[in-house]
Amino acid sequence: MSSRAALDAAGITDPALRRSYLRCRELHARYGRTYYLATLLLPPARRPYVWALYGFARCADELVDDLGTLAGPADARAERFEAWATARRAEFERGASDDEIGRAAVHTARTWGIPIEHTDAFLDSMRADLTVATYPTFADLDAYMHGSAAVIGLQMLPLLRPADPAAAAEPARALGIAFQLTNFIRDVGEDLERGRLYLPLEDLASFGVTRAELERGEHTPAVRDLMAFQVQRARDWYAAAAPGVAMLHPDSRPAIAAATRLYAGILDEVEGNDYRVLDRRARVGLGTRLRVGAGAYVRARRAWRSSSQVPSQVQTPSVQSTSANPNSRSSTGA
Repeated sequence: MSSRAALDAAGITDPALRRSYLRCRELHARYGRTYYLATLLLPPARRPYVWALYGFARCADELVDDLGTLAGPADARAERFEAWATARRAEFERGASDDEIGRAAVHTARTWGIPIEHTDAFLDSMRADLTVATYPTFADLDAYMHGSAAVIGLQMLPLLRPADPAAAAEPARALGIAFQLTNFIRDVGEDLERGRLYLPLEDLASFGVTRAELERGEHTPAVRDLMAFQVQRARDWYAAAAPGVAMLHPDSRPAIAAATRLYAGILDEVEGNDYRVLDRRARVGLGTRLRVGAGAYVRARRAWRSSSQVPSQVQTPSVQSTSANPNSRSSTGA
């Protein structure tokens, strides 16, 4: 099914709003390939809302990464991000946006009743990336991950229609953290180039590893043991998240199960590379992605047949449009 057909299935008809969702889809398909593949396993009418959540998060992340080399005046970097964040936050509060990405993100939040507190927590963690380069303890890192990852799982939860949202919240949070820890393990080298380290300093000290060793790309036995420990920690979070899949609506389970299997597969690749993460980036092969996706697609199609697609209890709000070029970047860099 085409992207425009998915918008039709979701009942999204406003031309400017459709352009916003399609722009979010472009970002999702380009930068979040594993997540995007999993999104194709959801009923078509719910895919656009996942595009919007990803698009908003990606724009914030890109803005922070552009500024996040920790170079240049800190005040100027923070001012630029605050201008963007303040504008987007006001749009969520108002329930309407003229921003290229914000329009779809606000519409999604309104349609599915996503609390604004999740957006606040996410923006707080993005702010941290402007100034915080290390995390002394795992507790400190966990506080950061609440906004950068756990709330993404919580934002997704209404779209996945669990029978008991309260019970499903903790597994959703755990899965967000598992995905984030997997990112941290895979991207150690890239993050160090940006001046950041998302491995707790207490872990480095426990294994006798220094940040300088990591920055030099040295794959010592101690570094290997450190990364093996991080991989096991991530797998523990996947285990904590596992009961949540059965709590979801049947038409959501294949997508989340496939995303979990594919993303956890990155850890298998890291292990297969003898935990070398400083000089290479672990990837799940195309063959594995196709095998997982094909089996999940068959299961998903069976579930779709009896599925209602959109939240009948929520009335889709009207969203303000703009005559500006929808393909242009906003003044905030979104």
